[in-house]
Amino acid sequence: MKFTKLALAVGALVISGAAAAELSANIGVTSNYVWRGVSQTGNDAAVSGGIDYAHDSGFYAGTWASNVDFGDGDEGAEVDFYGGFGNDIGDSGFSYDVNAIYYYYPNFDNSDFAEIGGSLGWKWFTAGLTYTIWSDVKKTKGNDSFVDGDMYYYLNGSYEVAPTWTLGGAVGYYDFKEDGRDGIDTSYFHGQIDVTKGAGDFGDFTLAVSNAQKESGDNDVLVFVSWAKTFD
Repeated sequence: MKFTKLALAVGALVISGAAAAELSANIGVTSNYVWRGVSQTGNDAAVSGGIDYAHDSGFYAGTWASNVDFGDGDEGAEVDFYGGFGNDIGDSGFSYDVNAIYYYYPNFDNSDFAEIGGSLGWKWFTAGLTYTIWSDVKKTKGNDSFVDGDMYYYLNGSYEVAPTWTLGGAVGYYDFKEDGRDGIDTSYFHGQIDVTKGAGDFGDFTLAVSNAQKESGDNDVLVFVSWAKTFD
């Protein structure tokens, strides 16, 4: 998942404040698309790209897409649409962000969902949460109800330990409102460590280790490498 631009939503701002606005694009490849500690590609590679809009007021919006593979031949695409507002809080070192995102899966039935979220940052650290406000994901118990009300809590940080080298880390807890198949609680903790090497015009290279600890006791460790580049 990544955040990107909604052209219709920001068209008026582009016209009225072009000097204070910025458009950018991004592309990336990874050996494993891992989101919140779980592979979205069956531990296979992914190619992604997006477009972002940012205004000096703090408003931003965008769209981002990647291939996904949920197993049993369920291959397709994920397309994310998002927008939000964030700013620094004076010279205190603190910052804030509020946002909304819609996850669209054009190749899958009953899979789309939407979240709202907020975070507070201080220098190298950010703490936040997201809440699923709507979901078309069918309950695994077999009825026709929708799943919503899930909460995701996270804390992440990054620090440039040397020129062009950044060390990052994240911990999170995904609290699912409904139990999964057979009444098993599928909520889980996860953690991730990243080492990123900036290569200037050649983009950024990242080595990551992720670990998801399920309530059921399952432990899933994933190691993957990624490359990403932004075009301003």
